[in-house]
Amino acid sequence: MKRLFASAMAVTAVTVAALTLATVGCQKNNSSPSPGGSTAGALRVSTKFAGQTNDFAFDFFKKVYAEEAKTENAFVSPLSLHIALGMLMNGAGGQTQTEIQKTLKLDAQTLSEANDTYANLMTNLPGVDPNVKLSIANSMWYRNGFTVETSFQDVLRKTFQADITGLDFNSPTAKDRINQWASDKTNGKIPNVISEVKPEHVMFLLNALYFKGDWKTKFDTKQTYDTDFRLLSGQTKSVKMMRLDVPLRRVFRPSYTAFELPYSQGNYVMTVLLPNENSSLDAMINTLNGTEWAALQQGMAEGKIDIGLPRFGMKYSIKLNSILSGMGMPTAFSNSADLSGISKGKQLYVDFVKQDTYVAVDESGTEAAAVTSIGVGVTSAGMSYICNRPFAFVIHEKTTGTVLFMGKIVNPDTNS
Repeated sequence: MKRLFASAMAVTAVTVAALTLATVGCQKNNSSPSPGGSTAGALRVSTKFAGQTNDFAFDFFKKVYAEEAKTENAFVSPLSLHIALGMLMNGAGGQTQTEIQKTLKLDAQTLSEANDTYANLMTNLPGVDPNVKLSIANSMWYRNGFTVETSFQDVLRKTFQADITGLDFNSPTAKDRINQWASDKTNGKIPNVISEVKPEHVMFLLNALYFKGDWKTKFDTKQTYDTDFRLLSGQTKSVKMMRLDVPLRRVFRPSYTAFELPYSQGNYVMTVLLPNENSSLDAMINTLNGTEWAALQQGMAEGKIDIGLPRFGMKYSIKLNSILSGMGMPTAFSNSADLSGISKGKQLYVDFVKQDTYVAVDESGTEAAAVTSIGVGVTSAGMSYICNRPFAFVIHEKTTGTVLFMGKIVNPDTNS
């Protein structure tokens, strides 16, 4: 894939959806909203939290990049995943909670400190730029009759502003209700996140993130032209290339060039990282981490630059069980999971973590959405013994011990 497009996708994956984590740490910490109605001044995100969550963002993206085929596009939301796992973390205990907290890079903070930051992001992040639409929504759906701890419901409502709904999971419309919520919260861009409700499912935790922003300086559609796009295979395809030649913040690194495309007032930006001709996307991504990202931000300086960016759009879906296990939280997916904070007296585990995303970039701006869904299941009370192989049986009388019949079944005939 041509480096420009691949780089744009790579950075969009980290930036459009995780830019909130990358930028809020740089906001001022006064508490009064700005005259334009912005809530940027009310954000309370410590530099430590921002740095740690950026480490999580790059770690997550590199794991996705490594798992996916090199010739396939990828688009994920570290922020959506972070918030969804933050909800799960509040229902976990023991080693399960410790692993989730370390995976989220929050092990240096208390759960209370992390929740304070989540609450602040939920309240103030959507209003940072009144001309950019950003919405964050959370929900918890549980099986009717399943007891959810009051303390867990309280933290979801107060900290994560979550909608909490009990449903008849046996109804064929249960998944439709959940999918409609996801569609509503992403402006119809992600209409299907739950494909089935299994008998063992007792709960779904969902985060939905929606972003729509116009460029501060829009691309002139008259300057867009058809050109060849070089694929990794060496072949080419025709794309619509947008052009811009204006002063932008940019930095030139030994193996790549980075430039910022700001939205609206500049609170949000897309940072594009373009590997040099003598380098590669692989090499560039392997150098990225929270520390490199911070140095990159420090090195940015405004100057005129002539850039080209192809129009692009995509829908993407990925199951994250193996990736999250590899990042340090395998216990949550096992029968040893401790999710007693969600419901006591039940042996719960995480059946799946999945993310569905959408992105479209054109001359006007960017529209992006993500839904992270977590399926929580209950394990069997004991071992199951299914007669799905040859077996024997005895019919007898209990008081005398008289055996009436004995038999074996090696090829059941169900038509007798």
